[in-house]
Amino acid sequence: MFAWLSGRGARQSRVEQTLASIGGAQWEQAVREHDFLDGLSASELDSLRQRAAWLLASKQFTGVRGLVVTDEMMLSIAVQAALPILNLDPALYEGWTEIVLYPGQFMIPHQDVDEAGVVHEYMMPASGEAWDGGPVILSWEQSGPYGETGMNVVIHEFAHKLDLLGGQADGVPPLHGYADLSVRHWRQVLEESFETFERALTAVEDAIPPDVDPESEAALPWYEQLPLDPYAATDHAEFFAVSSEAFFIDPIPLAEALPHWYDLLRRYYRQDPAARLEG
Repeated sequence: MFAWLSGRGARQSRVEQTLASIGGAQWEQAVREHDFLDGLSASELDSLRQRAAWLLASKQFTGVRGLVVTDEMMLSIAVQAALPILNLDPALYEGWTEIVLYPGQFMIPHQDVDEAGVVHEYMMPASGEAWDGGPVILSWEQSGPYGETGMNVVIHEFAHKLDLLGGQADGVPPLHGYADLSVRHWRQVLEESFETFERALTAVEDAIPPDVDPESEAALPWYEQLPLDPYAATDHAEFFAVSSEAFFIDPIPLAEALPHWYDLLRRYYRQDPAARLEG
């Protein structure tokens, strides 16, 4: 009881009970529904199942706005969230207790400061949010197995959780225990890769004809040339989160466009999805 309230992971006995409750057919369906799991070996799928069971045993799922959260929905979220920590310590997801599910997008407050220094406050629709020390909030419509193609809100928000372990969301997760990774090198590659992506985004935006609204679907063929969603250019924290999405969902364009950044993510997550999917 007190372990759960403090955000610590569930006891092993509870994890094992949860693991035993995941039926074979239920598990196979959850895996089939997420095609980015293709290429995982039998032993990796077994590890993924154990990580998913840890999440289910350790986190409380809460549906809001009338959403009834089913076992299938919880397993779908857990499978996606478990993939980044497939070869990492689940304790990286400790320190908070709840996953909140909305039926669809929800509104969150935003602030912008214009060139004159005036602060503008407004509400903006969102599909996910990760609070420092608080819950992960997700839109089921966008987070379920039939959400938007090429994106993964769950991996995005859980990447923010990993980033926040360092004390702030700055695109640099804690690197303790990585003999081959240093914070200095990580920041250098992060900055270089971020700037490279910014230049690529600017080139794409400049190439969009004047008669095409850059905010419309008509502009998608230009943006699809990029290895990442344009939102990655927001700041370093979003660059890391969007990159983590692409790393697991569509890794080959990322590996080709930003090979040094991809290599850092490969060493951090201790996985190589590009090689896995190509195989």
